[in-house]
Amino acid sequence: MKETKRLETERLILNLVKTQDAAFILELYTSPNFIKFIGDRNLRTVDNAENYIKEKFLPHVEKHGFGSFVIIRKSDNKKIGNIGIYVRDGLNVPDIGFSFLPEFERKGYGYEASKKLMEVAFSEFGLKKISAITTQENIASQKLIEKLGLKYHSTVHLPDDPEDLSYYETDHIV
Repeated sequence: MKETKRLETERLILNLVKTQDAAFILELYTSPNFIKFIGDRNLRTVDNAENYIKEKFLPHVEKHGFGSFVIIRKSDNKKIGNIGIYVRDGLNVPDIGFSFLPEFERKGYGYEASKKLMEVAFSEFGLKKISAITTQENIASQKLIEKLGLKYHSTVHLPDDPEDLSYYETDHIV
């Protein structure tokens, strides 16, 4: 499986996360909605974020051939969010996850980036199914997940996380 470093949509560029994205990852991962709906990753400095990229994102890509992408708006080259497909402990199916800086939420970027990444996941990454998880109070993410064609299956708990998460899944989209 070849590693996909860059994807494009009409309005967006998706680049695999690299250590040079540390300042952006710090900004995104410390935004209020990220902490509320995804969790505090204890990133407090750019060095913390760079180490997180080195320890979490880069090994995932090396092992699986896919992982986390920074979402860049083409019109001004602004980094606006993060999206990826992840193999997680506690889930049998790789899941798609996304997050945006607050000012870029609810503008259709999540659907546009997710749709592209899912197409590539099926056609190039060889995935047969994709899942998604979200907190039960994150209604915006639930709506996007359902718009992408994933169906609610159950409540799940990830290892070392007591929170109830809504689990969605889809089969290959033809």
